[in-house]
Amino acid sequence: MQNDNRQMRYLLRLFALFGALGLVACNPTYNWREVRPGASTLVALLPCKPDEAVRTVALDGESVNLDMFSCDTGGATFAIGFADIHDRGRAGPLLAWWRAATLANLRATVSADVPFTPKGGLALPQSARVIASGQRADGDAVKVHAAWFAQRTDSGAQLFQAVVYANKIGQDVSDTFFSGLRLQ
Repeated sequence: MQNDNRQMRYLLRLFALFGALGLVACNPTYNWREVRPGASTLVALLPCKPDEAVRTVALDGESVNLDMFSCDTGGATFAIGFADIHDRGRAGPLLAWWRAATLANLRATVSADVPFTPKGGLALPQSARVIASGQRADGDAVKVHAAWFAQRTDSGAQLFQAVVYANKIGQDVSDTFFSGLRLQ
């Protein structure tokens, strides 16, 4: 009888443990999904369902339609933007301008800067992945993990920006996001 009670308590603890592990595994904070932003050649992993917006912006004086896909989860904003340009020769300078404008807007200081060219991307010296610290518009501190890259198209090139903004960004979350970027 005493042996049966021990076995029952053991089984109850085991079920409770598996139940708790199941709840942790089903945590929807980072519900990674594959998305194909608009008419881009990009396939990406996002941890939440993105909202979409399109607006006309000036990239270094060149008027382009900028498609943005973004979502918020776990205290972070994940965003992907892309624009089509007709002059492939301007891809590198426009990536550099986009990067400088983004970091200047955040008053950011870069702490890491490495080349970043997803498979199928244009091998440009301006294609990079950075880690930076800056300030939001309200003055609060923000961490930024971002990448800029481009791909050749029949009519020119597509320029991309992928970025994560948060108070604190886990390296595993950042690596999942950036390793999930694929050009087709």
